[in-house]
Order: sequence, then C-alpha cells, then structure tokens
Amino acid sequence: MEYPTDPNLIVGLERADDAAVYRITDDIAIIQTVDFFTPIVDDPYWFGQIAAANAMSDVYAMGGVPKTAMNLVCFPLKKMDLSILRQILQGGLDKMREADVVLVGGHSVEDNELKYGLSVTGFIHPDRILTKKAMEPGDQLILTKALGTGIINTAIKGGIASKEIIESITHLMATLNRDAAEVMGHYPVHACTDITGFGLLGHMCEMVVDTGAGIRLQAGLVPYFPEAMEYARMGLVPAGTYKNREFREAFVDFAPSVDEFMQDILFDAQTSGGLLISVAREGANELLSELKRRGMASATVIGEVVSEPKEKILVG
Repeated sequence: MEYPTDPNLIVGLERADDAAVYRITDDIAIIQTVDFFTPIVDDPYWFGQIAAANAMSDVYAMGGVPKTAMNLVCFPLKKMDLSILRQILQGGLDKMREADVVLVGGHSVEDNELKYGLSVTGFIHPDRILTKKAMEPGDQLILTKALGTGIINTAIKGGIASKEIIESITHLMATLNRDAAEVMGHYPVHACTDITGFGLLGHMCEMVVDTGAGIRLQAGLVPYFPEAMEYARMGLVPAGTYKNREFREAFVDFAPSVDEFMQDILFDAQTSGGLLISVAREGANELLSELKRRGMASATVIGEVVSEPKEKILVG
C-alpha cells in the first residue's frame, strides 16, 4: 500500500514509531498520536485517568510535550448509566489538567462495549525528536516503571488480586511519564519508547529490527511486581502476552537461567507502562540518579545496546 508523502513529515507510517511528527517551522514540529481501550480497572474515574495517561505517553516517549487532546468515547447507552461516563471523562480531564493539556473537543458513538481514550497533539523541536531506532552500541537501557500490570489485571478480573496490589498498579498506570521525559531531555539520550501492549521484549524488538543493533538484557535487573510472578505461576497470564511471545520469539534468545515465568513478565502486555530510555554510557548514572530523585524509585539500568549479534535480544 502506498501512502501519501510530504517533505515536512519527519516521522510517519514508514517508521512505525510511537507517534507521528510533522514539521511546522524550522523550530517547531507537532507530534500526533491516538489511543483508546476497554476498561482495565473497575473504578470509572481511575479508568479515565489511566486511559488519558496512556494516550499522552507516546508524546513523552518522542521527547515532546503534549498540549491539546480530544476525547474518544464508545459508550453502551442501553447498558450503563451516564453517570459512569461522567466519572470516566472527569478522570481523563483531571489527568489532562495535571499534564497542562487542554481538552479541545472529541467524538462519541454508541457501542456495545465501553471504550475511552484520547487523540493527543504535542510540540517538539525538529532536532530533538527521539525515535525508537536511533540506539547506539554502548548505550545503557533504563526502564522507569516496574512490569507486570497485564498479569495483575488478569488476576483482578479473576477476583484474586488483593486490594493493596490493585491500588498500587492503578496508581502506577495513572502516573504520567512527564517527569521522566523532562529529565531525559538533559542527558545524551539517543532513543526512547514507552512500554505498552507489546511488552518490554516486544518493544525492544521494535527498537532493534532493521537497525543492525542488538540488546543484552539482564533479566535479574528488570523491576517487576512480585505479585505478577506469583500470578504467572498460577497461570494467570493474559492472551496478549502469549501473542507477544509468538510474534517476536525469533528475535529473542533466553539463557537457561531465565525461567518461563520471568519470560512471561518480559513479554507481558502493559498498560500505561514506563519509558525505555537508551542513553550514552557516560550519562547513564546521572540520568538514573535524577530519575530516582524525581520519584521513579523503580528506575533501573536493565541492559545495554551491542553491535553483535545484530537485531537480536540476548536475555541472561
């Protein structure tokens, strides 16, 4: 399929990146992205918060600042009271207000299944865009949020998850990646992506495919919720995690020491996950320290970019 082209389109469909980037002037480009999904928590207000944070995350991953948003709503009028929709929209609006984003419109349709999200526009300087495929050998890879939300959400649906872990991951998913994006702008960061539906390894594969680079990942350094491991051992692994593994397993080599349940966590489909930052070695320690000072306690160096093997992820 041939897509329309434009000389000012810096990042488009041919790049398969987190968002599109279009140059307006020599100093300004706009970032555009859209995302929406079905509820992953029972509380309508927190669902709105999480969906909004998730939609804005792509702008942060590109190194930009989100500025405007439009609501996207599918709502089953015959099944649910409108008060539920009001709570969802209020949650989204409060999260936008936290991010200094202005709601400028939206669109809604009646549907049998509830869905909510945002179309988001942000700004960035054309010379400061961060894409997935610009890693350099020797870069250190920093993950800013713990993994396991997909597995834990499956446990929630099964009525097994504790109140404490539900509260923990709800707040984590509703946390903006804004502070991480602000911090990394002051360091020699070469590439970035946010960890969402494809899982950590799925997004890493996107970063190495067609680049000639590879990744060495230290599974023992990856932050994750202990409850996610517990639930994975019980078989509470979402279908999306298995699909991620099937789609990308040819690019990943696991050491014998990495057990099956840790592999599930590494492929686990996340909602509103953290940023994966590829930063030059000389700036990694200072960047990590600053992330922790800004409240990202789980931020960790989990691996490095290597020249060989090309377009492979070695997990040890």
